[in-house]
Amino acid sequence: MRKISLNDGNKIPIVGLGTYKATEQEGIESVAAAISKGYSLIDTAAIYGNEEAVGKGIKASEVLREDIFVTTKLWRENLGYESTKKEFEKSLKRPDVDYIDLYLIHWPANAKNYDNWQKTNADTWRAMEELQAEGKIKSIGVSNFFQEHLEALFQTANVIPAINQIEFHPGYWQEELTAYCKKQNIVVESWSPLARGKVFENKVLETIAKKHNKSVSQVCLRWIIQHDVIVIPKSTSPERIQENIDLFDFELSAAEMEKINKLPQMGFSGELPNIWPDKV
Repeated sequence: MRKISLNDGNKIPIVGLGTYKATEQEGIESVAAAISKGYSLIDTAAIYGNEEAVGKGIKASEVLREDIFVTTKLWRENLGYESTKKEFEKSLKRPDVDYIDLYLIHWPANAKNYDNWQKTNADTWRAMEELQAEGKIKSIGVSNFFQEHLEALFQTANVIPAINQIEFHPGYWQEELTAYCKKQNIVVESWSPLARGKVFENKVLETIAKKHNKSVSQVCLRWIIQHDVIVIPKSTSPERIQENIDLFDFELSAAEMEKINKLPQMGFSGELPNIWPDKV
C-alpha cells in the first residue's frame, strides 16, 4: 500500500476504511475484514458512535496496534481548550488504545455558533498540540476547514495541521482549497468520495470504467489518489471493501483525469463549515 508523507514526518496510507454509519457488530466485522484484506488506515469519529467497535475490530484482526493507523475526530459542539482535553480522553478510552495516530477537529468553529470562532479554534488547537507533545497523538489535523479558517489558525499555531479532510469527489472537489492546502504542505483527505452515490449515474465515468474493466467506484477512487489525496471509502460489505482497495493495477490517463476534473457539480452534501448546522 502506497503511503503519503505528512509534514510532521509521519506516513499515512493513501487508502483507508471509512466507518461512518457502521453500527456496533457491523463496525467490528468490517474493520477486521478490511485489515485482513490489507487496509491499515481506519477512520472513525466521536460523533459516529463506533470508536469502541473500531477498537474491537482492530483487536479481532490480531494485527499489531503499531501496524494500524487510527484516525478519530473531535465533534464541533465540543470545541475549546478544556473540552478538547476531556473529549480526547474519551476517544482514547473507547477503542482501548494507548495513542491515536491522527486526531482531527471535525468542523471549525464559526461565527454562527461561537462568539469568537478564531479563539475557539486556536484554543482547541493548543490543546491538541499539547496532547501531541505528550505522545498521546502522533499527528494532528483538521477537517472541513476553508482557507479562512486555516489562515486564522496559522496566527497562533505552533504546529501546522498535517491533514485537512474535506468533501472531495467527482463533481465537487474544491480545487482552489486543495491547491491552497498543498501549497501549505497540508495533505488533503477525501470524504464522500462517491458523491453520495451520484457517480453511478454519470456516463463519462461509466465509459472510463468500461475501458479499464473496472467499476465506476474504482475509477473515482483512483482519480482521487492520482490527485495525491487520501481516500477513505466506507463499506461494511467484504466484497466492496476488497473492490475499494484494488486500485493499484491500473492508471487513468491525463486526458481521463481532466475529463473527471471538469464534470459538473454533483453529489454535493450541502454541508458548509461557515453555516453549520444548517444545510444550503
